[in-house]
Amino acid sequence: MNPPGSAEGDDDSPVSFREAFWTWCRVALLSFGGPAGQIAVMHRIIVDEKKWISEERFLHALNYCMLLPGPEAQQLATYIGWLMHRTIGGLIAGILFVLPGFVAILALSITYACFQETSFVQALFFGLKPAVMAIVLEAVLRIGKRVLKNSTMAALAVASFICIFFLNVPFPVLIAAAAVIGFVGGRVLPERFVVMKGHGAAKAGHPEVQPVLRDEHLTVVHPSWGRSFKISVFCLTLWFGPLALVAWLFGPTSTFTQEGIFFSKAAVVTFGGAYSVLAYIAQQAVEKYGWLQPGEMLDGLGMAETTPGPLIMVVQFVGFMGAYRNPGTLDPLVAGILGSVLTTWVTFVPCFFWIFLGAPYIEKLRGNRQLSAALSAITAAVVGVVLNLAVWFSLHTLFGTVTTGHYCGVRLLIPEAATISWLSTVVAAVACVMTFYLKRGMALTLATCCLLGIALYFVNG
Repeated sequence: MNPPGSAEGDDDSPVSFREAFWTWCRVALLSFGGPAGQIAVMHRIIVDEKKWISEERFLHALNYCMLLPGPEAQQLATYIGWLMHRTIGGLIAGILFVLPGFVAILALSITYACFQETSFVQALFFGLKPAVMAIVLEAVLRIGKRVLKNSTMAALAVASFICIFFLNVPFPVLIAAAAVIGFVGGRVLPERFVVMKGHGAAKAGHPEVQPVLRDEHLTVVHPSWGRSFKISVFCLTLWFGPLALVAWLFGPTSTFTQEGIFFSKAAVVTFGGAYSVLAYIAQQAVEKYGWLQPGEMLDGLGMAETTPGPLIMVVQFVGFMGAYRNPGTLDPLVAGILGSVLTTWVTFVPCFFWIFLGAPYIEKLRGNRQLSAALSAITAAVVGVVLNLAVWFSLHTLFGTVTTGHYCGVRLLIPEAATISWLSTVVAAVACVMTFYLKRGMALTLATCCLLGIALYFVNG
C-alpha cells in the first residue's frame, strides 16, 4: 500500500527509476562537507551532469527547502526525487541521502563508546576535513555565479554575510527580511529582482540546455485540503507512533522517551541547518540530561563532518551515547543502537512531512512573479549564509583555537596564529589545486586527500 498522495511515475519518463536509484546512491556517498558541499554535489550531478531538471527548477526547490526546519540538502534530495517519481521517488532519494551517514556514525559511535579511542578514526579522516573545506569554497563560487545575476543580488549576498558573520543575526530573520525585500522589490523594480529564468527561457544568443525531464514528465499533484489532511495523519502517525510505543514499553521517564521528545522538538526549530541548533543541543545533552561529557559534542560533530550525509546526524551520536550510558534493563550496546535509531527517526520523519505536504503548493506557485522575486532575494541571501559557513569551516579546519570576540557590537572570529595546523594547510592546498586548477572530480579529490592525510598524521606522530 502506498502512502497517501503517492502514485507510480509515468511509464514514458526519460529517466528510469533504476537509473535514479543508483544516481541517488552516488549522491549520498559523495555528500560530504555540510549543506553547501552537499548541495554542490547534487547540483553537479543532477543539473550539470545528468541534466535531469533545469537550473530554475533546482533553485526553486532549494529556496523552499531553505525555509524549512531541518537539513535542507536532504530535503532538497527528497523534493527532487518527488518531482521525478512522486512519493516513492522522494522516499528513496531522502532515505538514501541519510543511510550512508547513519551506518558510518553508528559504527563510529560503537567504536567510541566501547574503546574510547578514536586515533585510527582521526587518522583516517585527518585529510578529509581540509578537502571538504575546498568543496565548500567551490560551492560558494558555483552557487554565486548562477544566482548573483546583477549588483542588486550581489549586494543582498554581501549584506547577508555581514549580518550573519559579524552581527550574528539569526538565520530565520535573514530569510524573512530577504523575502520581504524581494517581494517589495519585485513590485518596484522587477527587472532587478526577478532573476530566475522560466523553464526553457534563455538569454538571446545563449540558449539554455533543455533538461531531460520537462514539465510534462515531472510530478503534477493538485494540492487540496483532503490530500493535506491525509498526508498529515499518515506522517504524524509515523512520527509519534514509535514515541508512544517507547513510552509504553520503557516508561515516560526513560532515556529513550526523553530522547524521542527532545529531538522531536529540535527537529522543528533547526532553521538554518545544524550549526544553528548545535549549541542548544550540546547544552541540554550535557547539563540537563547528562547524556554527554563536556567536549564530547565536538567529537560527535567531527564524526558528522567527516562522514557523508547531513551534519545534523550528530544527534545520532548524542542519542547513542545517552542511551548507552543510561540503558535501563537493556544491554548498553543494544540500548545505544535503539537510542541511535529512535533519534534518527524523529529527526528525519518531519523532513519528509514538510516536503510531501508543501511541495505541491510550492510547485503551483512556481510561475508567480512576486514569489519568484521573493525567492530570488532569498537565494541571494543564502549565498552569504553559505559563505559564512565556508569561512567558519575554514577557520576551524586550519586553526586549533578560534576565539569569539566582540568590538563595538561586532562579533569577530579570531584564530590563534600559533595553533595553525600546517599539515592541514598542506592538505587544503592540495585539495584546492585539484578542485580549482586541475578540475578533478570530487571522489578523486577526497580519496587523494584522505590518503595524504593518513600519511601525514602517522608521520607526524
